[in-house]
Amino acid sequence: MRILHALSQRPEATGSGIYVRAMVREAFRAGHENFLLAGIPSGDQPQLDCLTGDQCSFVHFETGRLPFPVVGMSDVMPYPSRRFSDLSPADLAVYEKCFSERLAEAVRDFHPDIIHSHHLWLLTSLIKRSFPDIPVVTTCHGSDLRQFQKCIDLQPRVQSGCAGLEGIMALSRAQKREIIRLYGFAPDQVTVVGVGYHQEIFRPEPKPLPPPIEMVYAGKLSRAKGVPWMLRALSEVSEPSWRLHLIGGGAGPEKEEALSLAEGLGDRVQVHGPLPQVKLAEIFRRSHLLILPSFYEGLALVLLEALACGCRLVSTNFPGLGEVLGELPGSYCRLVDLPRLERLDTPFPEDEASFEAHLAAAIRDQLQAVRQEPKMDPSLLTPILEEYSWTRVFERVEQVYYRALNRDLIL
Repeated sequence: MRILHALSQRPEATGSGIYVRAMVREAFRAGHENFLLAGIPSGDQPQLDCLTGDQCSFVHFETGRLPFPVVGMSDVMPYPSRRFSDLSPADLAVYEKCFSERLAEAVRDFHPDIIHSHHLWLLTSLIKRSFPDIPVVTTCHGSDLRQFQKCIDLQPRVQSGCAGLEGIMALSRAQKREIIRLYGFAPDQVTVVGVGYHQEIFRPEPKPLPPPIEMVYAGKLSRAKGVPWMLRALSEVSEPSWRLHLIGGGAGPEKEEALSLAEGLGDRVQVHGPLPQVKLAEIFRRSHLLILPSFYEGLALVLLEALACGCRLVSTNFPGLGEVLGELPGSYCRLVDLPRLERLDTPFPEDEASFEAHLAAAIRDQLQAVRQEPKMDPSLLTPILEEYSWTRVFERVEQVYYRALNRDLIL
């Protein structure tokens, strides 16, 4: 079939960008034709697997018509961005007009059988309103649910198009329940397809023997990801000897806060900035422990990538995580209860100290587990990793495509 993939932000950064590229790659391998529509900064030239220049169309930000940066699905992005909540009515009108024009050109030139959009948000609604006769299916990534709750004035505009979608895909059963609650979809409209990892890049190899124990955080340098609390917790962990690789980008005061706290930990923290997946995998393969202290996740791809490279985990226990990690032993994965949240991703001040203490305790336990048993048993990881390869995820996505087209999938 001919699949038009649509993402309102940069396709070479963040989890949703990784997801889109994986869908294009797996669809290509399955024999489908692909076209990508995305938003990028002026002058950017993303390198995309399995797509030639005439199979892509971009809305360019930081230009005369769109003078502001790419509008991010999260309020803090790993690159310069604008928040949806800061768009004026005039900004919003030109934003939709620019995407509408590129979308119309793509449909005219590519003649898609189906459109796979990403995020239950403005672009998806615009696509369905503009092309009611083309089946449209959408992947929810979690950040869209946050925007839906934060930007209440935009909810009617979002729902006006999303109500007509032929299929909605969730990353977990917990996320499916939240989609149904917020948007009012019927349960049979939402299919859980999960998230995947690139098994050809993320793979294990022998790790260096400690000391030090190599730890890694990979994600946005933001408060919503829990980075300041993680760094303060690490200041209370002295033994055994460790080093943290801090990987990711950010912007504004939140990034500066994270970097200041990292500087206070001296040479025990190595700051890398954003890295491509190949470089990220290299660090994962020589690291023993991944820390993910996030207050909210759709379903963190980085956990699967780290597991595939043989890393133990410390993570906050956000909804849906247990569905993926299953019965991993505690020495492989320690989950920390989320603090009470005053707002969507901000803990109550009186709960911050206890959250940091619980995070520090979980990190200490995992450091001891690494020291006692540096190598993990692959037989405990294989059942999880096989289920969440991108190939398996795309098989489930492809079923949604065929249902939207009222076709039977011939295996």
